[in-house]
Amino acid sequence: MSPTKTKRTAARLGVLLLAPAAVASLVSCGAESEAGPAEDETARPAGTVTIDGSSTVEPLTKLAGERFGGQEPGVRVEVGASGTGGGFDKFCAGETDISDASRPINDFEKETCANWDVPYRELTIANDALTVVVPRANDWIDCITTDQLKRIWEPGSALASWREVDPTFPDEPLQLYGPDTDSGTFDYFTEAINGEEKASRADFTPSSDDNTLVKGVAEHSGGLGYFGFTYFDENRDKLRALEIDAGGGCVAPSTASVQDGSYKPLARPLFLYPSAKALERPEVEAFVEFYVDSHTDFASEAGYIPLSDVQEKELERDLARLKEHSGRPGGAGDTGGDSGGSGGL
Repeated sequence: MSPTKTKRTAARLGVLLLAPAAVASLVSCGAESEAGPAEDETARPAGTVTIDGSSTVEPLTKLAGERFGGQEPGVRVEVGASGTGGGFDKFCAGETDISDASRPINDFEKETCANWDVPYRELTIANDALTVVVPRANDWIDCITTDQLKRIWEPGSALASWREVDPTFPDEPLQLYGPDTDSGTFDYFTEAINGEEKASRADFTPSSDDNTLVKGVAEHSGGLGYFGFTYFDENRDKLRALEIDAGGGCVAPSTASVQDGSYKPLARPLFLYPSAKALERPEVEAFVEFYVDSHTDFASEAGYIPLSDVQEKELERDLARLKEHSGRPGGAGDTGGDSGGSGGL
């Protein structure tokens, strides 16, 4: 449903709910009054939409919130960034309306949401190339293998210098930076590289603020870190992105390599999880539909990688289901799981 259609529907409902005397007054005033300011205000959603979760998704959702607020000034969209795990903690406790996520909801979080009676829907809204970065001044490496990344980041790793990674590299101390353990980026990277979610060496500098990670890597000649592509793209003057070799040759992070599946194993979808109960409120439903309707424009403007054709079709299907069932008995408000969309590339 487009935002315009949502407004028209709400306007019709608003007229039906008016007291009989008010309806008579409107009728007596003629067609011109029916389109007057009072009805228009009734049609507009109002309230607050609360969102928390992935710091990777935060800039995209903030952009959507700002654009929506400009169109619907009666709605305030509040966006936090506690990390994917921290966001789901709040979401499943009923503290937020929507959770941003840089990985799919896991089994423990599904169970927690079910225990707290927080049904939800899953929508894939963009893609990301999880990007491994070094300082701009680093002149000894352009491509790193997944085996080298594993040797650096696996639990118990004692690699302390670049020379230990490859004898042709200088004896420069490794200074590692990465997302904290509440981050979906941390979860995704550790599973993709080390084979198990949250399995990582502990002696690195963690942060929930990606800008802190950018600064840390950029200011140390032996720096190495990883985070979402958007934060690299905004800091190309300070950082270089390493190509990744998963066994089939070196591949750089890009829109093309993510959409064609060649950027392995660090390409990933990004998610929006609206609460089914929250979707019963007009302001939340209107925001989600606005966000999804314009997701390609927002992704391009904010430096994210748009969905592939396959993902677009899945999102259309998932949004249609959401609009069909939202707030109706037996629909999204009565389910305890996601929409069934995989979000896969």
